[in-house]
Amino acid sequence: MNLLLTRLAALWTALGLIGGLGYRELTRSQGFEGSTQLAVVHTHALVLGTLMMLVLLVLNQLFGLAADRRFRWGVWTWTVGAAITIGMQTVKGSLQVLDSGAATSKALAGISGLGHITLTAAFVLLFLALLTRVAATPETARA
Repeated sequence: MNLLLTRLAALWTALGLIGGLGYRELTRSQGFEGSTQLAVVHTHALVLGTLMMLVLLVLNQLFGLAADRRFRWGVWTWTVGAAITIGMQTVKGSLQVLDSGAATSKALAGISGLGHITLTAAFVLLFLALLTRVAATPETARA
């Protein structure tokens, strides 16, 4: 599980850096100077992806969270939720830069909302696993 978390962190780092480069190049090529969702793809990928996977890696190392299937489900649920959320930011932001009327589509908002719901479900799974494993860890090991 630690290797998977490390690889996911590396993948999200690459996606975050590509997102930043894509934002800069698309806005420059279009002469765009306004506000767009594309501007936050970079930071969202690095925080929701990279940072979260690194935090989960440390918590797994400390508490053996991978022994709890809710943790494993939580990692994959988080990954899917972050991908949906950041993917929709990329789509909406690109449409905003390209001045497309589709950027205000309720369908985009709905899909983005599903990404946030998925992240919420992942938080529940991850916290349930963490609470169970922390409670099972002797107090002296936590001090």
